[in-house]
Amino acid sequence: MAWEGTDRRKFPRVMYPCMVKIITSNGSQGPILTHTENIGLGGLCVTLRSEIKLFTPVEMEVDLLDIDEHIKPKGKVVWNVRRKAIEEVKPMFYDIGIEYTEVSKGDQERLRENLQMLIDKGTQLSKPFI
Repeated sequence: MAWEGTDRRKFPRVMYPCMVKIITSNGSQGPILTHTENIGLGGLCVTLRSEIKLFTPVEMEVDLLDIDEHIKPKGKVVWNVRRKAIEEVKPMFYDIGIEYTEVSKGDQERLRENLQMLIDKGTQLSKPFI
């Protein structure tokens, strides 16, 4: 189900399936392994089988699929949307939007370079979610 409102993001996101490990601040779920639906300089979207509550702080390890080590930003959940049972792709999963709250300068630069390379190659920019 496409969202039809205005995309108010400061940073565009690129559809790029990076592997991500998420650790919630309370550790109640243990590490969660997933992949991005899209990624940008300001945050990313992942798809999960279970919800992470709004404003939950998280630690992440993101594999940008380049030859360097994973980046390790911290963030917080800024939106979550449960997919509808009628959707063909991953029904009853949750799309989780995470905004970066802390990223090292080196990780930020690597992310910027990787995203620019993807944009230059013509990788599709993501459509907005809620």
